[in-house]
Amino acid sequence: METKELKGKETRLMKGNEAMAEAAIRAGMDAYFGYPITPQSEVLEYLTEEIPNRKGLVLQAESEVAAINMVYGAAGAGARVMTSSSSPGVSLMQEGISYIASAELPCLLVNVSRGGPGLGTIQPSQGDYFQAVKGGGHGDYHLIVLAPSSVQEMVDFVFEGFRLAEKYRNPAMILADGALGQMMEKVELPAEGSLPHIVPDWATTGMKNKRPQNVITSLHIQPEKMEDINLHLQKKYQDMESEIKFEQEDTDDAEVILVAFGLSSRICKKVAELAREKGIKAGTFRPITLYPFPSEAISRLAGPNRKFLVVEMNAGQMVEDVRLAVNGKSEVHFYGRMGGMIPMPDEILAKLESVL
Repeated sequence: METKELKGKETRLMKGNEAMAEAAIRAGMDAYFGYPITPQSEVLEYLTEEIPNRKGLVLQAESEVAAINMVYGAAGAGARVMTSSSSPGVSLMQEGISYIASAELPCLLVNVSRGGPGLGTIQPSQGDYFQAVKGGGHGDYHLIVLAPSSVQEMVDFVFEGFRLAEKYRNPAMILADGALGQMMEKVELPAEGSLPHIVPDWATTGMKNKRPQNVITSLHIQPEKMEDINLHLQKKYQDMESEIKFEQEDTDDAEVILVAFGLSSRICKKVAELAREKGIKAGTFRPITLYPFPSEAISRLAGPNRKFLVVEMNAGQMVEDVRLAVNGKSEVHFYGRMGGMIPMPDEILAKLESVL
């Protein structure tokens, strides 16, 4: 197979899904398994076109269930592996994701969310927050969840997602939405091969060097053994809290703080500007890691003279984690749009004024 020269840093105007796919190649992805579903089909389409002349393997599986189990197998063999889908497709992957989390295998999952429930609409939504941060599948497990708010972050979080997944031997998810997947923005792409990857010694790569046998499984019949594994996982999730990331602006003097993630956070920045023009001291807080969640940072901002307004493209999901973090020290209010509707700045500003 003829291979192109490795690409250095490069600036391009790209659609979110395609930028993410290009980032995966540059991050040294060994394999991608997926199944097309709007609004993220461009990931598979881009990789299918590019991979034959680059490094890696891309395969359209017969279903999302097949794709996630291919990810399981490749991750077990030590490959840097990825899949992507949209809300209903990710739902089909939940059993396999639970297996992968229990087996402690690193991989990158992408959910470019659409409106639901059910088949719903192909328009953007944030209705998959609970599914992403609370486990989604069966058992006590967590994914590392990163929420981009720009096409550049969709690129950056591919590298960060692989890094964190491999550091903690845990699946990582990029939780984006249909609007970010489809919008075009200028991005800076890292150099190809700039994220080192060494096949780990726990991988099932065969015993040619007569090493001890490696066994990867999520099945442990003895309850004592399964409890030990669960305790180990919970300790690991605590260790992940050192990776918490968030962004806050104008919170020092704010009488109300807008809390939002992803696309909603971009809109809230404009709302805060409009509010300040009207004499309302508004700030913004954006969780970047949805799991682990920046609870302590939000708690430090809470107090009797400050209110919170959580804005989401759902019926109210992250607002529950904000309320837990605030723990009664401040009023917490919510504004949301559902079914693929994107909240407009004037709507949010009106809600903010009514809260005050």
